[in-house]
Amino acid sequence: MELLAAIRDVGSISGAARRMQMSYRRAWLLVETMNSCFQHPLVVTATGGRAGGGAHLTPEGEKVLEGYTAMMREIDEIAERYLASLLGSSPLTPVPPESSSGSE
Repeated sequence: MELLAAIRDVGSISGAARRMQMSYRRAWLLVETMNSCFQHPLVVTATGGRAGGGAHLTPEGEKVLEGYTAMMREIDEIAERYLASLLGSSPLTPVPPESSSGSE
């Protein structure tokens, strides 16, 4: 999903690949795989020329990315609540360092 977000932000597969430090070929293959997994493509490309090339997310691609982002946010909230129930406090509560005053 990071690749979809990068394509949305940068406007090209090659730029997204550079941003993610992966080869263009790998990014292209991942886009092809994602497109084939859904009824409608998530990413469409345009060849270069006067108008310039590039890639952008389709409405379906935007929906998938938004849904994934919402799902991950919900998973984080559930995990935080679960950890809090295990620990008896919020996992984000800092633990004070043990005192080393030497008075044992």
